[in-house]
Amino acid sequence: MTDAALSLAMLTALALLAGAAFLWRKGERQRPSLMAILAAVMITNVVIWSLPTAGGETLTTAAAPVESKP
Repeated sequence: MTDAALSLAMLTALALLAGAAFLWRKGERQRPSLMAILAAVMITNVVIWSLPTAGGETLTTAAAPVESKP
């Protein structure tokens, strides 16, 4: 489930950057800047959750529920 959330966050960040570029070309300045900042925050969150720790485990795998063996 976490993988899907990270994927959606990246797709949303790319859409925000594309929308910001479009609005920037139309002459707006404040909204595209805020959209780009939000996209940067989302990308930073995805990077934080995806980077491995010192033990080689990512936060995504650490947060996943442990499946019990029968």
